[in-house]
Amino acid sequence: MARISGVVIPDGKQVQVALTYIYGIGPKTSSEILAKTKIDPTVRVKNLTDQEISKIQDCINDECTVEGELQRSVSANIKRLKDIGAYRGQRHKIGLPARGQRTRTNARTRRGKRIAVGGAKKKAPTKT
Repeated sequence: MARISGVVIPDGKQVQVALTYIYGIGPKTSSEILAKTKIDPTVRVKNLTDQEISKIQDCINDECTVEGELQRSVSANIKRLKDIGAYRGQRHKIGLPARGQRTRTNARTRRGKRIAVGGAKKKAPTKT
């Protein structure tokens, strides 16, 4: 099991895909890193040498913000928006989409599970 930036990446996958398991590295960044380190993107992680793994690690450390550091900066940005009272910050506070999506339908990811409104039916008249 190869460990890069504190993340254990899967052995059986190609390096190009396995690097995307690191938070902050997507397919494009992954292919750029492999181009700079001159490593074949289709080679499996289990076939990488220690030198190649260290090359990848050095390239990531030099050029990318990943994992904990990136998560801290994202949460700090959201906190800043909340503190200054920006519209986007208010949307984050109340748990609604912040980028202009509609909320009348959809938006279930942000709003959570649908809540049934009880007591909407008219009650049947009782016999007395």
